[in-house]
Amino acid sequence: MSFLAWSFGQPHDAATTETNVSASQSAECDPHLVVLEPEDNPQNMSLFRRWLAVLIISSASLCAAFTEQGVAQTFRVSHEVTILGISLFVAGLGSGPLLVGPLSEVYGRNVVYQISYVLFFIFTFPVVFAPNIAVFLIFRLITGFCGSAFLSVAGGSVSDMFPNSSIASPMAVYTISPFIGPVAGPLIAGYIFHAPLAAHLYWEWTYRVQLCWIFVEFLMLVIFVPETYVPVILKKKARRLRESTGDPKFYAPLDRREGTLTSAILVSCYKPFQLLLFDRMALLLDSWNALILGILYLAFQAFPIIFEDIHGFNMQSTGLAFIGIGLGMLSAISTQPLWNRGVPFSLVFSIKSILMVLISRLYARETARYNGDPPPEMRLIMGQVGAILVPVGLFWLAFTTYPQVHWIAPIIASVPFGSGIYFVFTSTFTYLVTAYRPIAASAMASNSALRSAFAAAFPLFAGAMYDKLGTVGATALLAGLSTLMAPLPFIFYRIGARLRKNSRFAAH
Repeated sequence: MSFLAWSFGQPHDAATTETNVSASQSAECDPHLVVLEPEDNPQNMSLFRRWLAVLIISSASLCAAFTEQGVAQTFRVSHEVTILGISLFVAGLGSGPLLVGPLSEVYGRNVVYQISYVLFFIFTFPVVFAPNIAVFLIFRLITGFCGSAFLSVAGGSVSDMFPNSSIASPMAVYTISPFIGPVAGPLIAGYIFHAPLAAHLYWEWTYRVQLCWIFVEFLMLVIFVPETYVPVILKKKARRLRESTGDPKFYAPLDRREGTLTSAILVSCYKPFQLLLFDRMALLLDSWNALILGILYLAFQAFPIIFEDIHGFNMQSTGLAFIGIGLGMLSAISTQPLWNRGVPFSLVFSIKSILMVLISRLYARETARYNGDPPPEMRLIMGQVGAILVPVGLFWLAFTTYPQVHWIAPIIASVPFGSGIYFVFTSTFTYLVTAYRPIAASAMASNSALRSAFAAAFPLFAGAMYDKLGTVGATALLAGLSTLMAPLPFIFYRIGARLRKNSRFAAH
């Protein structure tokens, strides 16, 4: 899923503040210009309402289903063909933001959410009732495209509702949600397909359950999630003033926006690839993220080989094996308060906690050193932790896949891998948005495009690689590749500021 981008909408904390100041100054000269009042500001909503909206839009990105075995049996095709269902879905997730990102900045977040989820609901029906494999694969691509709004727009909603001083925790919840979906998907699908109480159910029921989830999510989006994009809020306010006063002169800044929607879409399509071609730092960080997400999606094919072929698990038990990655992600997000503020050593009970406190205090010291406004490179400290945990977890996993090793060992090994995924993506997403703030939307679009390409491709060669190299060799190869990329956050922490000065895309 996610996952996943964090936002293709520009972060609006700094931009909105500057816009509000200039708009207020302009309003003194132009009384018909509508400006943001305190009661209109989404950051002034109650904390409960803002967190409720964050949880709803984050949970909307959890929809992921994995049914290769059932699809292969029903349509009598090879396992490799059914893997295309995952690859095409991820390809849709990667390409959709190029369209929905600009649309959200013209029509608002809510319209994009609601229309995309209605289309997601409608186009899931052909997946459930597909008469052949071609129809199934085509609509998997389309549903991925329709569901991409929550990977491209929702991050903008979070930044709309929270100022920089308190955005870390809600953004962490949003960041992890697209990764929880792929981890939970095999577990849920395994229970639906092989549960004793559901022996009469077929793989289609996985998508029927998903349809129920989509419907409930849509209702919650309509009822509980308000519009948060400030330019659209002002545009609606200007329209209400024109209707109530009969004065057609009231207008919002978005009413006089330069350029067209078509030009915005064209820019969103070519700017991300321009960044990849001409900015080495963005290319390397995006490649690092793409490799790790590719490995995560490859695990959906590797785990059945490790646990079914070697340890004799059934599909249901193999789904449970993904709990290790999920626990790693949840344990990582539980450290977010340590990154937000220091924690007394009296609350430390483990080596990992001591390490996290030391790191958080380093971050706090560096923040104070720059008078509360640290450079973007400070965000890479969290990525340094992830860069260590990912290869450690993968090497540990590789050398515990022998048949004589108890099956719990590779599951435990996947815990640091899951934690590392969270740290890497949270760090990189935050760094890209702050370091490339003038083109933050394009920076995240380039990241998502490359991640999606790797995530779509890696599952396709997983079976052949594990057949050729074995579970130890194949997993160790992945660990070695992640080790080669591990120095990146350490290098860019030291020289990132210099590279940004020489970049035509980055903020100086």
